[in-house]
Amino acid sequence: MKPSKVYYVSARATKWSYKESLAGRFESLLKEIEIAGYLKKKEPVALKMHFGSEGAHRIIRPLLIRKVVDAVRRAGGKPFVTDTVRIKGLDYLKVANENGINEHSCGAPVVLADGIFGNDHVSVPSGEEQGEVFVASAIHDAPAMVVLSHFKGHVNAGIGGAIKNLAMGGLSGASRDHDWKHGRGGMHAHHTAGKIEWDRERCSLCNQCVEICPLDSCAFVNELWEYNTKKCWRCGRCTRVCPEDALNMPMDEDRFHQGMAESTRAVLSTFKKNRVLYINFLLEIQPECDCMPGADVPVIQDLGILVSDDIVAVDQASYDLIRQSPPLPGSMAADQGIQTGDDIMVKLHQVNGQKHIDAACTLGLGNREYTLIDR
Repeated sequence: MKPSKVYYVSARATKWSYKESLAGRFESLLKEIEIAGYLKKKEPVALKMHFGSEGAHRIIRPLLIRKVVDAVRRAGGKPFVTDTVRIKGLDYLKVANENGINEHSCGAPVVLADGIFGNDHVSVPSGEEQGEVFVASAIHDAPAMVVLSHFKGHVNAGIGGAIKNLAMGGLSGASRDHDWKHGRGGMHAHHTAGKIEWDRERCSLCNQCVEICPLDSCAFVNELWEYNTKKCWRCGRCTRVCPEDALNMPMDEDRFHQGMAESTRAVLSTFKKNRVLYINFLLEIQPECDCMPGADVPVIQDLGILVSDDIVAVDQASYDLIRQSPPLPGSMAADQGIQTGDDIMVKLHQVNGQKHIDAACTLGLGNREYTLIDR
């Protein structure tokens, strides 16, 4: 198999010229790759991204989203910016607007792909891990898509790139009864039956888990921790913020990464061949996902923007660039004593993100071999 093409625009700007700036070179690259080849005139094009969270401001900048919107529109498409609910839908739209993700700044409508309650989806066959997944309706029905991914760390996946963006973010919140098993919650916890464990001996009753829950689905009752198993989305935020490690959602790492690859395949199965383009933004590369209510300083320097029509190649190239980069002083990476040459994301989260890239390759979603084309 021939190596896939991955185009690269470095974050460095060494000349005082718009054309040589990151935004200017990104704009030129979008013209060069001929986006018109990935869509048909007058058809809707989903621009799938992450809107961030209250306090999480290191998302893709509206300026750069606007460049993609303009490129799609020049090609004759009708772009809309979208994501699936991660907190209550109306609250998430408010967060998006506060982070600058709105029609005025981005130049295209901003919609929730799975509706304001996270229940608008279409069931799609997935694989052995989940059997089926609930693909958000606006993504399922869109004839073309550009996947805009802020590449960063992730507590469960190790890394959050294009594969993670679709494997989790392409699914509905699916909050009705036990529907979480086939939505994003199922992607997080299909291998554990959604069980969250509480250790009373460790717990300090600090209430951080209750405060961070996006659905108010957990509480302390007579100093005992309880959660509503039907209401809970299994997002794992409660376990992540617990300072005493009193909450745990057990993880089978191999099954989790396989499930991510299968979920990504399911989302992409709703598109015809050569109708999806991937853009990874290696800017403000923070240790945590954009869904957390806060954003730590970047763990490595800004690297740039990668573009490809191969989801495996674009994530592999992104991860390779990160692994070659030295950690920044004053970051979480420095706090943990991570050195140049270490796999920064593995060291940060004790999870190997390479596993879901490999699994996606094995499923035939793309090629790990790539040619990096510097623009």
